[in-house]
Amino acid sequence: MSARGPGATLPRVVAAEWTKLTSLRSTWWAALASVVVSGALTYLSADAASGDPGYDPLGELTAGLLLTQLGPLVLGVLAGTGEYSTGGFRTTFVAVPRRWPVLAAQAVAVAGFALLVAVASVVAAVLAILPAASSRDLPVNLTEGSTPWTLAGMVVFLTGAAVFGLAVGALVRRVVPALVTVIGLTLVLPVVLTLAVESSGTTFVEGVTPQERAVNTITTLLPSGAGGLLVTSSDASTVPGTPDLGAVGGGLVLAAWALVPLVAAGVRLRLKDVK
Repeated sequence: MSARGPGATLPRVVAAEWTKLTSLRSTWWAALASVVVSGALTYLSADAASGDPGYDPLGELTAGLLLTQLGPLVLGVLAGTGEYSTGGFRTTFVAVPRRWPVLAAQAVAVAGFALLVAVASVVAAVLAILPAASSRDLPVNLTEGSTPWTLAGMVVFLTGAAVFGLAVGALVRRVVPALVTVIGLTLVLPVVLTLAVESSGTTFVEGVTPQERAVNTITTLLPSGAGGLLVTSSDASTVPGTPDLGAVGGGLVLAAWALVPLVAAGVRLRLKDVK
């Protein structure tokens, strides 16, 4: 059956991929983990910081974001590798011989589901700051200042993380290597680079060592660094030695991390046999 035929149009392939995605228990467990981690870490951070004299409850909204992204990352990886680990790709590619609509449909389905998970995770973060704010009789106005942009940035970041996980999963086609890759790039590598610089002890006349400058730049260009730019207000001070990309630049960097492996996965899918 051709992808051009009435039985395998792109909307139908998207609907099929959505059904497959939402019928898996792992999908819902990853979604639940994202929401729970977001709410729990934000609550703990807000509660711990509420004793500070200058406490701002809205400043704790992104406290759990770094670990919350693990849920969408895992969700994306499982979606990208699922059919290869179960052998279901044989049936799928018989129905859609051109193959690329399957990958495109997976990206649409994962992005759509991750968007819903991201919104739920952000809502959980907002609810988590309310007890600490109430204990100090502080108002929580989500429409003031840069807060709307921060909330939108959180949603974009978590959605982008899921598509990045899908892209790597579809390219690597194996769950463990794909998970190691995405977790290594988002969580492990920034820590390793920072520790390596701190152990060097090199000084620099302007207060920032050449190694720190390089590490700060690399970290900013990693997926988690780009996501951090999405939730940083425009008037916030930047880390010394880092490129001043802003929220738009951060979004473009995150998009590149998702699109490059996704395109590579599409090329591999078209040019090589699926095994």
